[in-house]
Amino acid sequence: MSARAPGEVGDRPPDDVDRIVAAWRRELPHLDVEPLLVLSRITRLARRLDLARGVAFATHHLESWEFDVLSALRRAGRPYQLSPGQLVTETLVTSGTMTNRVDRLEQRGLVRRGPDPGDRRGVKVRLTRVGREAVDAALSDLLAHERELLGELTPEEQATLAGMLRRLNAPLEP
Repeated sequence: MSARAPGEVGDRPPDDVDRIVAAWRRELPHLDVEPLLVLSRITRLARRLDLARGVAFATHHLESWEFDVLSALRRAGRPYQLSPGQLVTETLVTSGTMTNRVDRLEQRGLVRRGPDPGDRRGVKVRLTRVGREAVDAALSDLLAHERELLGELTPEEQATLAGMLRRLNAPLEP
């Protein structure tokens, strides 16, 4: 065994995952716990990013779920509107959850519902000016924070990591 813990990079000390994996190796030496070195780090990173994003959005008086809906509408381009079904697909929630979310966003003046010009029975959810300003400001701050976090990696490392995560995520995509 090398002097370094598995997964340790350069002169960095072992992290929580290294300690967890070492404990599992000690307790259950017959199990191959190598997947934890990658996937537990991804899980922990995702949780920490969610918390950091929550803080970034809170400075703009937004919850994470509000940002998700508003950003889906903003990415749709002018006139910044989608059907509730399209929002469900974009945000990976149920239609009942989306109805509740749109209701709450509409009460705050961040979106408004209107008729779908292409379907007399349909509805479109449209981003308001206030909603657009809120999501634009939150995204700007979020990107500044995330650029700083990724500053630990070279552009080449970022591209490699993005490609590897894309491959890892592909079998889980619907």
